[in-house]
Amino acid sequence: MSLRRWAPVLVALPVLAVLLALGTWQVRRLAWKTEMLATITASEAAPPVPLGAAPAPYTKVVATGRFDHGREALLGLEVRGTTLGAHLLVPLLRDGAPPLLVDRGWVPMERDRAVDRPGEVAVTGYVRPGDERDWNSPKDDPAGRRFYILDTAAIGRALDLPPPAPFGLVALALPGTPATQLPAAPATLPRPNNPHLGYAITWYGLAAALVGVVVAFMLRKRQPASPPARPGP
Repeated sequence: MSLRRWAPVLVALPVLAVLLALGTWQVRRLAWKTEMLATITASEAAPPVPLGAAPAPYTKVVATGRFDHGREALLGLEVRGTTLGAHLLVPLLRDGAPPLLVDRGWVPMERDRAVDRPGEVAVTGYVRPGDERDWNSPKDDPAGRRFYILDTAAIGRALDLPPPAPFGLVALALPGTPATQLPAAPATLPRPNNPHLGYAITWYGLAAALVGVVVAFMLRKRQPASPPARPGP
């Protein structure tokens, strides 16, 4: 058995293993994302529950306390229409519990109307996990109270707060809230994109194509060479 003949198979095997591993990883991601979306749908349909110490991400909860408007900050950047804005982040001070960073909704950078600033409140919203900072994370401006990821510990230090809860709360707009009111809070929970089925099909399809190419190549090698043509009379 010639090693040269089987060289394409030996080269293709590790590539095939990588393609199958990527496809399997996407299948697992699909199951995880599908479960998350089902949890979000169920949470949105259910009434809010009192906020506990370690709530699951995207749980709809209600938290009571007092907004500390003197320590407002801005989170991220978002353009709506032609208007540049950010999300208004306000600490919610709670008796016997750590401060909670509440994303009250979008506000324009150039304010064309007043921002609603209640005091004692019961905020209904969903739990947002904190972001992990890495080498690609944008640099915050703590002095200007401008932050681009929800690093609760870093924001708490910049705002001179006691250590806040390790998650945030995204406030939801109450039914009947005027569309022009600021901050502009979302009315529904987010729905993360779920493209993993397409990715899995792509990786498995590439694996199948690789097998087909190698099989066709090996079958072609097995075919005997055509005999030379006989010279004419």
